[in-house]
Amino acid sequence: MSDELADLEREIEETRERLATTIDQLLYRSSPKTIANRQVAAIKAHYVDATTGEPRTDNILKTVGGVVGAIVVIVVLRRVTR
Repeated sequence: MSDELADLEREIEETRERLATTIDQLLYRSSPKTIANRQVAAIKAHYVDATTGEPRTDNILKTVGGVVGAIVVIVVLRRVTR
């Protein structure tokens, strides 16, 4: 009986440790700083090749084109509405 009780106590302690580890991981993953760092890394990976460190000019040009296009649309709309 005492062996069963000791086994049960050991199992409960192991479960508590696993739960504590899981909670720590969830807290880390859900912290705003961690989320922001992940997003910054994702954006950097979109514009810079991780293996070579070279800029990805195709993605940069697409973004610049989109920004320039948006500016042109705004300027045209302002002139039309005057």
